[in-house]
Amino acid sequence: MLGTLIFEGDGEQDCLRLLVGRLPQSKTGPAVASDDSSLPVSMHYARLLADLAVQRGFEGYLLNFECPLRGGIEQTQALCTWISMLQSELRAKVGPHAEVIWYDSVILTGHLRWQDRLNALNVPFFLPSTGFFSNYTWPPHFPSLTAQYFLGLDTSVLDSDEVVGTAVFPKSLQDLFIGVDVWGRGSHGNGGFGSYKAINHIDPAYLGLSVALFGPAWTWESEQDKPGWDWDQWWAYERTLWVGPEKKGEVVEVPEDTKKDPRPGVPPPPECFHGPFQPLSDFFVRSPPPNPSRLGFYTSFCPGVGRAWFVKGVKVLQAQNGWTDIDKQTSLGDMLWPRPQLAWEHVDLGEDVQLPEAKPLVCMADAWLGGSSLELDIHCPGSNCEDAAFRCVWVPVQSLAITGKRTYSVKLVYKGSTPEGVDLDVGLSVKSLAGDVKTAFDVTPTSSQQTLDCGWTQIDVEFVLPEEGPRDILCAVGLVIGFACEYPTLDLDFSVYLGLLSVTPSPSSSSLKPKLRVLWADFQQAQGSSNDPFAGTLTWEVAAAFPAVKNIAITSPEDPQPAWTRKDAHIWKPQFSYFNVYAEIYKTNDAVLGPVSSTFIGSSGLDGQANRFLVDPGTLEGLSTEQSSCRFYVQGVTNGGDVLPWEQCAFVDFSPSN
Repeated sequence: MLGTLIFEGDGEQDCLRLLVGRLPQSKTGPAVASDDSSLPVSMHYARLLADLAVQRGFEGYLLNFECPLRGGIEQTQALCTWISMLQSELRAKVGPHAEVIWYDSVILTGHLRWQDRLNALNVPFFLPSTGFFSNYTWPPHFPSLTAQYFLGLDTSVLDSDEVVGTAVFPKSLQDLFIGVDVWGRGSHGNGGFGSYKAINHIDPAYLGLSVALFGPAWTWESEQDKPGWDWDQWWAYERTLWVGPEKKGEVVEVPEDTKKDPRPGVPPPPECFHGPFQPLSDFFVRSPPPNPSRLGFYTSFCPGVGRAWFVKGVKVLQAQNGWTDIDKQTSLGDMLWPRPQLAWEHVDLGEDVQLPEAKPLVCMADAWLGGSSLELDIHCPGSNCEDAAFRCVWVPVQSLAITGKRTYSVKLVYKGSTPEGVDLDVGLSVKSLAGDVKTAFDVTPTSSQQTLDCGWTQIDVEFVLPEEGPRDILCAVGLVIGFACEYPTLDLDFSVYLGLLSVTPSPSSSSLKPKLRVLWADFQQAQGSSNDPFAGTLTWEVAAAFPAVKNIAITSPEDPQPAWTRKDAHIWKPQFSYFNVYAEIYKTNDAVLGPVSSTFIGSSGLDGQANRFLVDPGTLEGLSTEQSSCRFYVQGVTNGGDVLPWEQCAFVDFSPSN
């Protein structure tokens, strides 16, 4: 995630201020008069922006200078120096992965003149940056010209002189992001479902350039004012743009090409022809998420929008107009789209028995945590085969990168919906995706399947790849679905709902399983809140507590076996996805009934702060707050999807009269 530093319209003075830094409050000047009138470059705002990136979780910045720089070449040269300072500050404070992307806008003379490609007029801004983001009104041959120009540069100017630790930063064609406007505004292919035409010319797989999308919210914003438009219709648009239509072979209408007048002195490009619609994911190699041994994987199958909010299967909020919170966005199972690739499990029933088909849907009417679950609607054609009464299929859900000889824990929460006379059995499996053969790993249940509230079931297993390889191994976590029916000759339809999937490294010993808790909560009333006495800010702290070590067997000061170890904090330290916040209104002298009688009022993360929640006038809507006190409860949801029991949570009381 990049922050955007943008200057438009009358931002010329701000562009200059960015370079000279903070202005003094006292009378000052050079100690000795000098004839040097060159433009100075201060580190001040580079430091502040790097600090802001750390505080808000940015990986860097997109720099968008869309106003003229009246200082001309002197100012643009100084700006390039400042970009290098910003990059250095970000790498030192954010990390070696920090990025600064330059948007194609002003040129080296200071004029605002979009080039739609990399060339000699804008390359000085690209060199101190990590990437270049072109404008989107380019003709079809410009991406190849960009690549040609880049490859013609002296490699000595493309290598960074800066080394952070052992990391060096040479530039490549992938650092050139060619703009495509999903709204169409002059973009080749006219945007929308025609965006693929532009990406065909960028050609990420073979030419090697990268893509930058302007306005991908087109899937919602272009239709939001039409009667009846809702999340379901948006999702049909969204999935079509990215992974293709729901039905295989369905024709997607694309906008017609608009011929543009050639630029003065530039011959018109040759007419180009494009095939049928391609989803955006067709152009990019599948990349697994980070190895769970370094960053645990967790999903509640939520796209960051919803109509309601669920905690352990219970609907605690019905949002009349729906809600949007990108902080709650998690994977939807990257191997389920555009449609799941089922295979027979254990036995091959042959060509006489047709494989079932599965259709993935985002279900916002029922969920285990958050706003949605992943609904798999499975259609199984009838068969006369004598072995068709029981069938078992493998459904890959999520790709992962794993390390050999490392044990991982997997948790799945699901529920099934079957017609009468059908028995359903769901299990977890992990298979290697390396090569053509899908090798299954040994999976060990760590407990029996747990029946949860609201019809949900939890499965916990462990797996380990026995071979140790030189790098991460690509694998898939998926479902083994077995179903038996009384009448196998008839078509069968049933559904499986996925509520949660997490993959984390297994602790090396039982002693490294701490009890996480919300340690305390605090409430600070907002200043000047007499009209709304409950307005303020909730904050809290979390902690980990280990069980006491018993039966220490050390008999000598020379015993080489430690009594305990406390390392690998990245596994056991308190890490939470978000926190649910509840409120209970009560009269000051009355007894408090407890969290089971409280009302859900929201979750953390909406304002970007993990351990903070803002209470505003609408937060307690529907609760009577006249002459009352309020107890706020804070309940953590770990990064593995565990909802802390109330005894590991905290509350804070607040009375407006205090």
